[in-house]
Amino acid sequence: MIHDPNKVYIFDTTLRDGEQVPGCQLDTNQKIEIAKSLELLGVDVIEAGFPVSSPGDFNSVIELSKAVTNPIICALTRANKNDIDVAADALRYAKRPRIHTGIGSSDFHIKHKFNSTREEILERAVEAVRYSKKFVEDVEFYAEDAGRADIEFLAKMVEAVIAAGATVVNIPDTNGYCLPDQYGSKILYLKENVKNIDKAIISVHCHNDLGLATANSIAGLQNGARQVECTINGIGERAGNTSMEEVVMILKTHKVLGLNTQIDATRFYEMSHMVRNQMNMPVQPNKAIVGGNAFSHSSGIHQDGFLKNRENYEIIKPEDVGFPDATIVLTARSGRHALKHHLERLGHQLEKEHLDIVYKQFLVLADSKQGINDTDLNQLVALHLA
Repeated sequence: MIHDPNKVYIFDTTLRDGEQVPGCQLDTNQKIEIAKSLELLGVDVIEAGFPVSSPGDFNSVIELSKAVTNPIICALTRANKNDIDVAADALRYAKRPRIHTGIGSSDFHIKHKFNSTREEILERAVEAVRYSKKFVEDVEFYAEDAGRADIEFLAKMVEAVIAAGATVVNIPDTNGYCLPDQYGSKILYLKENVKNIDKAIISVHCHNDLGLATANSIAGLQNGARQVECTINGIGERAGNTSMEEVVMILKTHKVLGLNTQIDATRFYEMSHMVRNQMNMPVQPNKAIVGGNAFSHSSGIHQDGFLKNRENYEIIKPEDVGFPDATIVLTARSGRHALKHHLERLGHQLEKEHLDIVYKQFLVLADSKQGINDTDLNQLVALHLA
């Protein structure tokens, strides 16, 4: 298997893990609309659903397989034959099908979820991959709760499933437990100690329970992983998944990492709004990259620096992610430079002494009002000139 060593494959699970958010269920037509947009965005893999879970999910995988051409269409299963049979059936129209099967790898899951032993779990893992290979060439294996798994047993499991035919090995931090250095070290250990690791791509799938999903995913990439499993807006179970837009823009911004994706980042803002609206899932205003305030400047010191040179306070240009534009928000924290900028935008050219007077009146108004709009500014100037 020959891969560009610097390419990071983007595996989008907005329609599977993302859709597990309570109240965010989509119908098949909505999923198709999002999937077509993900294809235009340039994702490499779309996880279309968990076919055995419901007739709706089964049908969605069938219809998504028909609707998109370029991305790999992936279906999730547990490590049992019935799940795999149903997934294979749902993928029958996919141009590039992938079965994503797996089982718990931590002692906690082995004992408390499966009431089993390491030996039995290893056997089930290998059997699931072998069985999946009867239907598709591309099989991804997930070692659930790998973040808390014993590293030597995890390495043994990864080696065994690759030998059985897995083309991708997913090392999930299922509970968002790991610190970035711990997770990165885990990926590096597998890279250095699994003798057949060159036969598969290592994938990272991180959850955000401690707010570390993106940091852990980047740590995984720095240590040899080459696929990131993520969602638009970072949606997902509990506190969410790794945010696609964050990972992609980190790689674009930190070129020293030498890693690249085929994502068209200028589509992020539009894509974010589509997912937000379809799933009725608001995006927090201070969300990195796509939040409403991501390119807003309200502090006087920041506004002054931004107006002198935007790179003083922006490491990403709004247009790079399809954002309408940076905004200078007028509040009681704003300075003269920001006020002057907005007054000139409205056609008011004031001498310094007049600006000083209007600025004092502006501060009084701003202290009593959450946001200052154009009508307020025009009235302030009109009062001063009266």
